[in-house]
Amino acid sequence: MQTGVQKISLIYTAQKHFFHLVNTSALPILTAASVFFFLISQILYLHRYNILIQNELFHFGVLSLCLTLLNWFIAIIKESAEGHHTTKVQAGLRMGMLLFIASEVMFFFAFFWAFFHFSLSPAIVIGMVWPPIGTQILDVWGLPLVNTILLLASGLTITIAHAVLLQNKPEEFHTSLLITIWLGICFLLCQAFEYKHGVKFSWRENIYGSIFFITTGFHGLHVTIGTLFLLFCLVRGILSRDLIFIEAPLNEKCFTYAYASDHHFGFEAAAWYWHFVDVVWLFLFLTIYWWGGV
Repeated sequence: MQTGVQKISLIYTAQKHFFHLVNTSALPILTAASVFFFLISQILYLHRYNILIQNELFHFGVLSLCLTLLNWFIAIIKESAEGHHTTKVQAGLRMGMLLFIASEVMFFFAFFWAFFHFSLSPAIVIGMVWPPIGTQILDVWGLPLVNTILLLASGLTITIAHAVLLQNKPEEFHTSLLITIWLGICFLLCQAFEYKHGVKFSWRENIYGSIFFITTGFHGLHVTIGTLFLLFCLVRGILSRDLIFIEAPLNEKCFTYAYASDHHFGFEAAAWYWHFVDVVWLFLFLTIYWWGGV
């Protein structure tokens, strides 16, 4: 056996069905409360309410949301490690992730609908032209093109990470995943630079600015969430790289907090989410940046 590799097994009581009956937990209500405080802080910001109260609610909501989600992720990993994620449970998790991504598609569909509604038939109040007169459009072949290359490259590296994971190559998996995370961070830095120095209009200026900032801003938020998702997968893999699946008697269940070639839905869900972010950016680049600025 290789040095540093530990064999760990966990005895569990066999159940008579393929489904997991979760224990009572306060995490759902705590997560809902965290989101509530966060949204209240944003409403107070939009209405220019007491800035001190708004800041306190914002920081409290974000911090509590991060903590509850982290504990929720850890709880799900432990459930998987204890053998509760049977094939039926994994199929349910996959369906849940697919439905979540479908809801995100409809979320961005609303923004693209608004864009095409105003761009294909400009109203009289904006001069019946698109973009509105006086709007200084960004150079599509500048930072937008750089961001497109970064996200396309990240889509390639995360695909490579999945491929080497299926081949049981942890070191190559960690390297590809780290590169993907770095590309995501570079994308966010470029977008922040674009907002700070490249954009010559505000979201209050006209309908073009409103649609531009709400669409690109929410996409940037999704890239941030996806990057954190992948970072969590990387940390989980690195901290558990010395644990492996082993052969065990029928009344025992091998477990590990790391990923295996046939049991890695946590990473698979993150990869699906990242590919969704890539596709949304391609549509955003081709419509709002390129076609909408012609």
